Amino acid sequence: MAAAPVVVPRMKLGSQGLEGSAQGLGCMGMSAAYGERKPDQDMIALLRHAVAAGVTFLDTSDIYGPHTNELLLGKALQGGVREQVQLATKFGITATWEVHGDPAYVRAACEGSLARLGVDCIDLYYQHRIDKNVPVEITMGEIKKLVQEGKVKYVGLSEASASTIRRAHAVHPITAVQLEWSLWSRDVEEDIIPTCRELGIGIVAYSPLGRGFLSTGPKLVDTLPEDDFRKNLPRFQPENMKKNAEIFERVSEMAARKGCTSSQLALAWVHHQGSDVCPIPGTTKVENFNQNLRALSVELTAEEMAELESYAAMDAVQGDRYHNTFLNTWKDSETPSLSSWKPT
Repeated sequence: MAAAPVVVPRMKLGSQGLEGSAQGLGCMGMSAAYGERKPDQDMIALLRHAVAAGVTFLDTSDIYGPHTNELLLGKALQGGVREQVQLATKFGITATWEVHGDPAYVRAACEGSLARLGVDCIDLYYQHRIDKNVPVEITMGEIKKLVQEGKVKYVGLSEASASTIRRAHAVHPITAVQLEWSLWSRDVEEDIIPTCRELGIGIVAYSPLGRGFLSTGPKLVDTLPEDDFRKNLPRFQPENMKKNAEIFERVSEMAARKGCTSSQLALAWVHHQGSDVCPIPGTTKVENFNQNLRALSVELTAEEMAELESYAAMDAVQGDRYHNTFLNTWKDSETPSLSSWKPT
């Protein structure tokens, strides 16, 4: 007998009025970063399947591809689909992997995204990475103009520190902060999560399955193509994998007791963090999408939450999320003060 379809709840994201599905869909892997680009027709079918299933909060960025992921979504949104979704995209990372937040760049990036997506307004527009050379107030000032012009509805930040979030929010209300949050990425819990909650900012958790590790475990590394960027991440290196594998084994054991998969359990843990949290797991397969949806049906008691967290304490995971030479994260997202800044 087939399992009953999962009803995807709706949620309010932040306190400015944005509403969407309580679980979103990260679209990056459909076009970039995780090996060979997938056929557009297959990904369009997946996107439309997701929307029909009730997952209407779609996440992309101009750097995914670059540009090809936004073009893909533009195709998938045709035929009346656009009116059903909450569309989030991001700016700030150039094709040469530099970070820019100056007003001219912000405006040009927004115009480019609007054209590629084939829309006249972006529902949620994130600064993808913080430009450490430009006061965040300057960047937010330009985004505020885009909101006033009707090109952007709601504003977000990605990989921003608590102090940067406060400074940006003082210029224009921030609806959502996107951050990596999962059982093996918990450092945001100390300062950033409380700041978002104090300010009424929604929390969007990317990589809630640890970039696939919490679904597959250490054997994932053996299946990755050579051009998959995860192969070079510190956490996936042999010297760190032995310790991290222990976390996966304990999560898997608990999942077996619960009658679900490890990925469903890990995703349910994120959902149980609060009604202001929206995870956006990504996938390129319909069957995996359907499995991820079933995490919404996994119930966890306070004792089970504590048990999971004992397996994956903040200092338990071995290896950093990124290389030090990669794009700046929230740990180095501070920008100059307005009073000290001189535009170049």
